[in-house]
Amino acid sequence: MSGAMSIIVVEPDRDRALQIVDSLREAGDYDIHVIAEATGLARQIQRRNPDVVLIDLENPSRDMLEELALASGPQERAVAMFVDRSAEGLSAAAIEAGVSAYVVDGMQPQRIKPILDAAIARFRMFQRMRTELAETKRALEERKVIDRAKGMLMKARGIGEDEAYALLRRTAMDTGKRVPEVAAALVTAAGLLS
Repeated sequence: MSGAMSIIVVEPDRDRALQIVDSLREAGDYDIHVIAEATGLARQIQRRNPDVVLIDLENPSRDMLEELALASGPQERAVAMFVDRSAEGLSAAAIEAGVSAYVVDGMQPQRIKPILDAAIARFRMFQRMRTELAETKRALEERKVIDRAKGMLMKARGIGEDEAYALLRRTAMDTGKRVPEVAAALVTAAGLLS
């Protein structure tokens, strides 16, 4: 993040919004925007594209959480939600919607900074986990394609597994491609020929 961290505060009550903004200004150098109306939240958040979203509500609804899931881009930014009361199952629904911190019993100015820090840390941890999971899935898919291509080469040329892999590797080096790309091309070509 370059420059000041950008924060959107979703707070319908003007006085509470001012209190939150003052607490944030005391805690650090932030670029703060307040959204008073929760309707159209997705468009407003996407237009501003903040680093963090802080939401202060008396009692969130499932509709609000669905709107939040669309708006917050849980894959893109940390979201902290402060609620005065919470119905059964709403905290789990909030986490599913991408909320990084769900605090019941309302927002208290002295708690904003530590909760903001925790929400950002949790968001980054989950972001790392999502990245690692995606990389692992990609590597597994590549491994499957390579194994399939090796099997095709072994059958077609009557060679062993090591020789088949060496052939894929040599072809990849000769063509300036990665082994999984060469393997995928072989599997695709074989599929077309059969």
